[in-house]
Amino acid sequence: MAASTAVEAWRGRGRILPLAGYDVFVVDVPADDEQADPLLVIHGFPTSSFDFRHGVDRLARHRRVLLVDLVGFGLSAKPDRAYTMDLQADVVAAATDDAGLSSVALLTHDMGDTVGGELLARQLEGRWPVEVTRRVLTNGSIYIEMAHLSSGQELLLSLPDARLPAGVGANADSMAESLAATFSPASHVSTDELAAQWELISHDEGQRLLPRLVRYIEERRRRQDRFTGAIESHPSPLTVIWGADDPIAVVGMADRLGAARPDAPVHILDRVGHFPMIEAADLFYDLVEAGLTPS
Repeated sequence: MAASTAVEAWRGRGRILPLAGYDVFVVDVPADDEQADPLLVIHGFPTSSFDFRHGVDRLARHRRVLLVDLVGFGLSAKPDRAYTMDLQADVVAAATDDAGLSSVALLTHDMGDTVGGELLARQLEGRWPVEVTRRVLTNGSIYIEMAHLSSGQELLLSLPDARLPAGVGANADSMAESLAATFSPASHVSTDELAAQWELISHDEGQRLLPRLVRYIEERRRRQDRFTGAIESHPSPLTVIWGADDPIAVVGMADRLGAARPDAPVHILDRVGHFPMIEAADLFYDLVEAGLTPS
């Protein structure tokens, strides 16, 4: 299958770096006029940094922007191994070290919220020597007992934690259907968007790893106190942006986080689902910029 124009353009913006023992795709966008802390962006499951392509240049007007495809995702290496939040946090920490960053603002989505939670916990413990100055968090199952897991997620979790045999598992049509169901019905997600997402998920047969990659849900259940505890307690200013129509990471999670952090602005986006950075890009990045800008 020929690569889509959008995926090829995104590939051209980054490079592969050896980080934490793996080949990792990193996009590092310099600031037009550096006035703010660099921004570290961490994507979710089962997608990649490609999700944030619509806002990178806008965000880079005043800050360096660093985006990483986590191992097993997008254009990064896809080894047949157990996947943990420690592994992904090690990869992101190696990326910030390679980039020479001593402080960052943090923008996270979905599973990236959990990876971010592990990094915040390490920072509070003195194990990650990078200051986190501000944070923006968006749709992710940070309170896993509230999540309405999809039938696809439940199916993946019912399978052994092993790579699927060749020719078994998700295909372009089933993945498009699964992803489309996480968008708001009002969003009218395009077939081109869904095809590009499948292209990145299936890069190097990554779809065969989905039963391994989805185990972050089990780990979140076991270690929620650590991940969400750090999200709630880290002293850096926090902004929450949430698509109200997310069928999995339901909007009640945003309300609960807002109650735990009454200092944090909580923005609920009506007629927006799980991917606000795609479904309502202009509004989403307006809110991100406001959250990253000291008052």
